Amino acid sequence: MGYKEITIKLPPDYSEEQLHALVAKTHGLKDFSVQIVQQSLDARKKRDIHWLAQLVLISPEIKGEPPTVPPCLQIPTRKRTEKAVVVGSGPAGFFAAFVLQKAGFATTLIERGADVQKREEGIRAFEQGGLFDPKANYGFGEGGAGTFSDGKLTSRTKNISLEKAFILESYIQAGAPTEIRYLAHPHLGSDNLKNIVRGLREEFIRLGGTMRFETMLVGLEVQNGRVIGALTEQATAQGREQSMLEADTFVIAPGHSAHETYRLLIKSGVGFRPKNFAIGCRVEHPQALINQAQWGREELPGVKAAEYRLSSKGDGRLPVYTFCMCPGGMVVPATAYADTNIVNGMSLYHRDGRFANAACVAGINLNQLLGRELTALESLDWLGALEQTFFQYSGGYQAPFCRITDFIKCQEPTGSVQSSYPLGLVPAPLWELLPSEISSSIREGLKEFGRKIRGFETGIIMGLESKTSSPIQVLREASGLCSGFTNLYLVGEGSGYAGGIISSGTNGIKAALHIAGSY
Repeated sequence: MGYKEITIKLPPDYSEEQLHALVAKTHGLKDFSVQIVQQSLDARKKRDIHWLAQLVLISPEIKGEPPTVPPCLQIPTRKRTEKAVVVGSGPAGFFAAFVLQKAGFATTLIERGADVQKREEGIRAFEQGGLFDPKANYGFGEGGAGTFSDGKLTSRTKNISLEKAFILESYIQAGAPTEIRYLAHPHLGSDNLKNIVRGLREEFIRLGGTMRFETMLVGLEVQNGRVIGALTEQATAQGREQSMLEADTFVIAPGHSAHETYRLLIKSGVGFRPKNFAIGCRVEHPQALINQAQWGREELPGVKAAEYRLSSKGDGRLPVYTFCMCPGGMVVPATAYADTNIVNGMSLYHRDGRFANAACVAGINLNQLLGRELTALESLDWLGALEQTFFQYSGGYQAPFCRITDFIKCQEPTGSVQSSYPLGLVPAPLWELLPSEISSSIREGLKEFGRKIRGFETGIIMGLESKTSSPIQVLREASGLCSGFTNLYLVGEGSGYAGGIISSGTNGIKAALHIAGSY
């Protein structure tokens, strides 16, 4: 039983039967199996759009040995007496807790937000005109902000193949489609993610882990650089109840929206510094327009929806780029707090919505932008004030918007438009709500994007996109261990060292492996 690695072109709407027939014809095999190693869409020539697939053929008709089994993540599992507390159930926090529990720790995972079912109900009620729920929204709750996103599983972080494979296999075991193993740009969609995070939680509990929802971290007890306990708070029928969780090690994965957790950590002696991040808005177009521009047709059987990734040097200004593009998706009110107005994007697995959206942001160094050296707390204050400005302008959660042509020309926005945003739009001079250097850079970027994608300038631009990454970064070791502490780790997007599901999950895994090796 031998094997052969090949690369093959496949039509966009190929079937498994067609794949096997093509392999049999081109390689003269009768008894064989096929494993897809990687599959990417080649759309460089609109008249010849195809999948480019790397395959492994296994057959008794091929001389040699079968392919070797790739290495897998090694978790040092043994019986232990140590306890671990993990704060935050996003990818970083969950996978840190998951690996710690597998390694033998008695692990408690706390989450300030609600479980995914209650979270979904709170979001639905909010979008139907109800009150904002601080425990059940797009920012906080089971699975973190990524639960309600496009669920992209790509990462540019190097040397994480074992961690990435562990994350993908964990998702597949929890119900994710097996294609995420080999697609060049895999994604899960929010509809799948809601079920996947529930499945992961059930497996964590089956392994003996403890999970507490609607449990807020409100304090840390520290002695000589060692955390002794985490003070938590829960709402009960009798009021707010506090309890102290004692453990041997603590991992905090707050995400980039939990500003009061940042403040708590700083107050507890954890060091932070300002870092570069990005600010801007979200652009939206009919998906058919993007399909036409990218494929030369409005539909392509076998492919869900066309994507894009654009960047501009900004003609000497701030760099401008698109981020978190959601094909066939929707723009959502992603605020994590009642007095801020923020938008983000999400999409379902089939990406079959009418609209495409993406962040259009300018990369900034806040010290350079403001012309002075800021502390980490001042950076948080600046960002929070900007988010409140958009809330105050619209008087709530309607998204301030204008046409892209209005933004480019700085002309008064007028008229109504169609959009996926559920809470309505209010015309606004967005270029005045943003700092002038950011506005001018985005303006130049939009002009360039219009030259790259036909019809791009006909779309709309809305809201404040402020959650591309954290504005501050913790002082820590590569393992995640906070400087000056012996048992406190900060991981994921909230640490300022990771971004996205895979990168954040890997960050949590590496911290857990370091902890397991330390005891």
